[in-house]
Amino acid sequence: MSFEQEWTPEIRSELREVLADMVNPVEVLVFIGDDCPYCKATVEMIQVFSEESPKKDGKPLLTYKVFHADKDKDAFKEYGVDRVPSVLLVDGYVRYTGIPGGEEIKGLIETIIRISEGESGLDPSTKEGIGRLEGCFYIENVVTPQCPYCPYAALLINMFAYESYKQGKKCIVADTVEAYENEDIADKYNVMSVPSISINGHVEFVGVPYEEDLLAKLVEHQGERRCSKEICFTRP
Repeated sequence: MSFEQEWTPEIRSELREVLADMVNPVEVLVFIGDDCPYCKATVEMIQVFSEESPKKDGKPLLTYKVFHADKDKDAFKEYGVDRVPSVLLVDGYVRYTGIPGGEEIKGLIETIIRISEGESGLDPSTKEGIGRLEGCFYIENVVTPQCPYCPYAALLINMFAYESYKQGKKCIVADTVEAYENEDIADKYNVMSVPSISINGHVEFVGVPYEEDLLAKLVEHQGERRCSKEICFTRP
């Protein structure tokens, strides 16, 4: 099964039009390794995003760095990356484990644009609630590339993580996990339908939750994990 994207001139043109909404620079970190079926396609995807992003002073607003498992062990350790390919944004608090292909491209692009604009788009009451959270939270969103609802779940958890980061809390990690490449994680949560969202190792939603419901579940999980970068980046 392949979910690699063919970057035709037409698709590049559409991508360029959408990314034109970017305002500020965004950096993407891509983690790859050997014997990785989708690592090359993942790097190509982010490269295309960079090439089609708006330019400022002759430089693309979307830049990226690539880290290899054999050559960049310190980076893998620093960001708690345990699988390849992985795509990280917001200093690692927003991440995709497995290629963000198929329908997931939509959620990734919207995530990039909102980060570039500096606005999560969450309701003011949700933002206030995120600011009051204590402890750290690892949200895993198990998806498949064909799922039309999964990008909305990814965007939602991504913006929770981004809002937390913006407020200086840095206590929420949003990890969208591609099920076919990470069958053990899908099996761990007994995923039968996607999107399936877990918080700190506990399945809480099947389908896309409302903002207020996701926030309420985070409140229930307060105090389970101490808020430190090392703990936050450790998969439950």
